Amino acid sequence: MTEDVRKLPTGFGRLWTAQTVSSLGDGVSHAALPLIALTLTRDPMALAVVAAAGTLPWLLFGVLGGALVDRWDRRRTMWVADAARAVLLAIPAAAAALDLLSVPLLAAVGFLLGLGGLFFDTAATAYLPELLRRDPALLERANSRLRGAQTAMSGFAGPPAGSALLALGRAVPLLADAVSFLLSAVLVRSLPAMPRPVPEARESLLRQARAGASYVFRDRLLLGLALRPAVGNVAFLAVETVLALFAHDRLGVDTYGFGLLLAAEATGGLLGSGIASHLGRRLGTGTALTCTAAVEGLAILGLAAAPNPYAAGLALAVCGAGMGATMVLGPSLRQAIVPAHLMGRVASTSRMLAMCAAPAGAFLGGWLATAYDIRTPLYAAAGLLLAMTAVTASMTSNRRVEAALRAAALAAEEPVREHPVLEREPDLV
Repeated sequence: MTEDVRKLPTGFGRLWTAQTVSSLGDGVSHAALPLIALTLTRDPMALAVVAAAGTLPWLLFGVLGGALVDRWDRRRTMWVADAARAVLLAIPAAAAALDLLSVPLLAAVGFLLGLGGLFFDTAATAYLPELLRRDPALLERANSRLRGAQTAMSGFAGPPAGSALLALGRAVPLLADAVSFLLSAVLVRSLPAMPRPVPEARESLLRQARAGASYVFRDRLLLGLALRPAVGNVAFLAVETVLALFAHDRLGVDTYGFGLLLAAEATGGLLGSGIASHLGRRLGTGTALTCTAAVEGLAILGLAAAPNPYAAGLALAVCGAGMGATMVLGPSLRQAIVPAHLMGRVASTSRMLAMCAAPAGAFLGGWLATAYDIRTPLYAAAGLLLAMTAVTASMTSNRRVEAALRAAALAAEEPVREHPVLEREPDLV
């Protein structure tokens, strides 16, 4: 079928709208929460606790959350998670209105919001391939639109809106985010229901979680797809940790200019997500993924050597483009080849690996900058990205991708087996 015949179903429009609205709310709270915390304390450690609270659910419950999503109805999981987050945000909003807000409350809310995000994101990742009948071309187009909307809302529109709403009162941005979650829940609730791939779970939750994780590590293609964001997060967090200091000390950039640098990266991300499908068709998904990873590494190398803010902005835009394309191609391929009954666990395992790698990157960047030079973390990050590209190139080659897509197409025509994980042979080639 040609691309113009493949139409995204009506249900995708509602899912896209729901995630766009929710991403706008995320951008509002992403800017507002640190500023709200600053009104309560100037202690850097307390601020770090608030910032880190939202990532803890992925570290603690990532794989178990995926196993639960594979047991539950995905659509119901999404709208219940969003409705719960809307109700949850009413608590700090009321506390702010009554002048009862505190750092522990913000940290607790951040943790629970992260837990809701874990369930929503994992369920959405598992629901999308079922909605699109696991069509690889449709998945790339859909993820391109979702990624583009997320970048635009959470990266461009949301943060300025959050800062502006905060001027009206500490409760206002929290209520705005709650409304976005509520609207998203209503839209997701109207999506078509999909049958659960496994009617009744017979194994323990822990064993199912372990089976999902082992599925990723036994398959070289899935492992390669998981290593890219994991290693990438180490590199990107090493850069992000020192980027503001690098921009100020080496490039002479003020606060406004630093915001423009971040906007350049987000602009590149929009471009990359928009051209991802084209790259996949022209180069093949495997080669495209290798090229985007190499582009990221070379862009960070260019950033480290940038003599002025303009060159740095160009390097960040190129890096953002590579990241945007990668974030479309990788998840789309995973959604096309992973069996439906394992999708939640595979997605959450990959996400957990990426989240666990982030603190290591932040520590690496701080240590290298302290022990050596402010440019050293950038050079190290570039080297790490290029080394990862070389290691994973064969793991995500076009040949391996095409073989996995053929196997997935054949498996879709066969009856679902009761224990496919146990019957699958490990991919050791």
